[in-house]
Amino acid sequence: MDFKRTISALPLTSGVYLMKDAQGKMLYIGKAVCLRKRVQSHFRHRGTSAKTDVLTAGVCEIDYRETNSAAEALILEASLIKEHHPKFNIELRDDKSYPYIEITKEKFPRILVSRPALTNKVLPKTSHFYGPYVNAKLTREALAIIRKIFHFRTCEPLPDKACLDYHLGLCDAPCIENIDEKTYAKIIRNVRLILEGKRDELYKSLQKDMEAFARDKQFEQAAKVRDQLRAIGALYSGTKDINYFKEAEQLQRALALPKLPERIECFDISNIHGQQSVGSMVSFWNGKPDKGNYRRFRIRRVEGIDDFGMIAEVVSRRYRRLKEERAIFPDLIIIDGGKGQLRAAMQELAKLEIEIPLMALAKQQEEIFLPGRRFSVILPPDSLGLKLIQRIRDEAHRFALSYHRLLRGKNALGKDLTAAN
Repeated sequence: MDFKRTISALPLTSGVYLMKDAQGKMLYIGKAVCLRKRVQSHFRHRGTSAKTDVLTAGVCEIDYRETNSAAEALILEASLIKEHHPKFNIELRDDKSYPYIEITKEKFPRILVSRPALTNKVLPKTSHFYGPYVNAKLTREALAIIRKIFHFRTCEPLPDKACLDYHLGLCDAPCIENIDEKTYAKIIRNVRLILEGKRDELYKSLQKDMEAFARDKQFEQAAKVRDQLRAIGALYSGTKDINYFKEAEQLQRALALPKLPERIECFDISNIHGQQSVGSMVSFWNGKPDKGNYRRFRIRRVEGIDDFGMIAEVVSRRYRRLKEERAIFPDLIIIDGGKGQLRAAMQELAKLEIEIPLMALAKQQEEIFLPGRRFSVILPPDSLGLKLIQRIRDEAHRFALSYHRLLRGKNALGKDLTAAN
């Protein structure tokens, strides 16, 4: 690995860096106010400690994720450490009093930064504690970011009337019974999922809540949860080596999309000579696969080789159901194919009276076809927007093929059992 070139390509922004060994196993995760300078420091300090020498000797890959602030980097670092358990990220062991994030055990718990008194290095059982964190200022800033997403109380004792935090939109005011215990408990659970690094579980939980509110026609509540999902996505922005939002912004400009495409759904068809035709749909949220929302379709209405008819069927089935359930639609639909597949999808959306930005991506020249455009759009091969839709298209293709192989295997097993009988 050319460390000099890799490090010089790192941005001069805050974020989290991830050091891996030759097998891709995580060795160390660190946060930085300036990613390039912080990573450089590891290699400049070779020979100063055995730990630094062992770590840098084993590093074969360096990834990073940019964040909007050092406080967000602290949240992301803690989350990724809990997720991956890197070999060189050890717990703080000395007697210095480090700050923790404390969640009290009350009817309406408070969340605050505290320095609990440890007995034989054991935390008190009066609250739930997360940490320790090295930087108290950053810890408070990180908690303030979380509080803008999930509104929890910090006051002690519970007041008789709503305080300024309620009017600033930082607390849902359990003091005036503005929120019930069950709903408030969900807020605390969501904060705990962030602190425990359980991002996928948090996404799925919020997505489920949003869809339930939409089905019950509680659109204001659905919009509130949608905004929380978007804020969580921004908090954990960044993908391997490149920032998702840079990709999405380029794609938005290239396709003249009305908004940044946060949720993208992509359809693909797989069949062999018209036999066992299947459709697949993958869902990406902020540049990452949202596998809980993947869908498989056995083609029911179309016989023989008719890709246009198959695309029409799966698009109709998907969005008819979302419309009936009053669920949130994606920001962009990608169809694997050309003009014909695009036209088929457009016609089905028109029948359902649904307006969703739509495009088709043809494999051979990687041409992009758009509704109402006579000529295709060709993006440069190094375009971040193109790389994003290629990544999503390739995942849809993989998912369709895996389903097709599964059905072929079941069919072959059925024939063998029939022959055996």
